[in-house]
Amino acid sequence: MKLDIFQVDAFTDKAFGGNPAAVVPLDAWLSDEVMLAIAAENNLAETAFFVQNGDRYEIRWFTPKVEVDLCGHATLASAYVIFECLKRESESIDFHSHRSDSLGVTKEGGKMVLDFPAYPVSEIEQSDELAGAIGAIPSKVYETQGNMVMMRLESESQIRELSPDFNALLGIDYDEFIVTAPGDDCDFVSRMFAPRIGINEDPVTGAIHCSLIPYWADQLGKNEMFARQVSERGGELFCELQGDRVKIGGEAVLYLKGEIYVGAEDEKSITA
Repeated sequence: MKLDIFQVDAFTDKAFGGNPAAVVPLDAWLSDEVMLAIAAENNLAETAFFVQNGDRYEIRWFTPKVEVDLCGHATLASAYVIFECLKRESESIDFHSHRSDSLGVTKEGGKMVLDFPAYPVSEIEQSDELAGAIGAIPSKVYETQGNMVMMRLESESQIRELSPDFNALLGIDYDEFIVTAPGDDCDFVSRMFAPRIGINEDPVTGAIHCSLIPYWADQLGKNEMFARQVSERGGELFCELQGDRVKIGGEAVLYLKGEIYVGAEDEKSITA
């Protein structure tokens, strides 16, 4: 079986920036084991697979270790492939995930805009174990949907200088660790660490902004914001809170297009 594969840098306007995602369009679903094996072989933070169903696209996302509930940058990358490589004429896409329900993407000017659910955060007690693993004492700690914990720090410089102990994070019962602070020349900055799902640091994470956008909208008293994820690669996100939804805008760049080959014997060996 021959499959097309694309690698797209999301939330950036130039190659080698933002967050790279692999995108594999399918005519019909492969087995979970084969999709996970492809994601592991790609060795990127996420690989997205989609199947067109009428005018809607069913989408799933895999890290090299697990399937995840939601992935913003790989959804943006998938939209880029549909718009620019598969030449979709409509300027909107309706994605559907069996884990995250309906997700929209529209072309607006030079950007693509994700329409995702807004997730509330709930403040929890400070933890010496968490502070030690992250390498900083947060001013506030919150839980949010998807087994994530979010830590508020005081400055962008603190966020940039963090060097977490990933082995220690593996021993803490959260899948994803978000750190955030006010930005120096933007509304807010963040980083995200997820060693338990195979990602020590995600360069740019659209999905965490489902929680960051409503949080910072409340903190700053405004619904439209500009954010940066200050990982080594870095990325820029145009953010808006609209009721119980968030809009996350960004650009994307095609890095490569190729073909992968999965034969019947390969599928049998993976699923055996």
